[in-house]
Amino acid sequence: MITDEQVKDRGWGTRRQVILGVAALSGLAGCPFKSWAAENSGLSRTAEAIRQEPVFQASRKRVYEALTDARQFDQVMRLSAAMRSMATGTKRAEISGDAGSAFSIFGGYVSGRQIEVVPNERIVQAWRSQSWKPGDYSIVRFELIEQGAATKIALDHRGFPDGTGDHLAAGWKENYWEPLGKYLEMQK
Repeated sequence: MITDEQVKDRGWGTRRQVILGVAALSGLAGCPFKSWAAENSGLSRTAEAIRQEPVFQASRKRVYEALTDARQFDQVMRLSAAMRSMATGTKRAEISGDAGSAFSIFGGYVSGRQIEVVPNERIVQAWRSQSWKPGDYSIVRFELIEQGAATKIALDHRGFPDGTGDHLAAGWKENYWEPLGKYLEMQK
């Protein structure tokens, strides 16, 4: 423990001033000290989000179609790690590019609705895992960004149940990005 004398010798002021200064800075930096916001505001400051930006060597149109055409997404889905571990009789992908339409993918393990669809540009979904409590939905946003002959997908996934972020982040890579890359490469 640092003594008052050591603090003064270093030119930091009093120990009390150092502690108050650290506490004030910690509140501003989001550290686990009591923040200045009202404690009962209902605002969560701990919500998780997933942001990933994979790049594919294909046009935005090709990437969009692979994500919204049931036949194509079924082929992508069948290249995924999740489907390799499921029974071969798993039902086919049900998905479309129609705003408001329901979707069911990965044998029904993931389902939801297409909230907003802007062809070749953006897809926004109410998205849920079968393992979540009934009525729990998250929001998934795919923004398709042209990069010359390639397409970057800016994925933003928010509102999923606490503690599921690591599993979901790995799932996006293993079950969407890797198989989508393989599928688009096979279609060249």
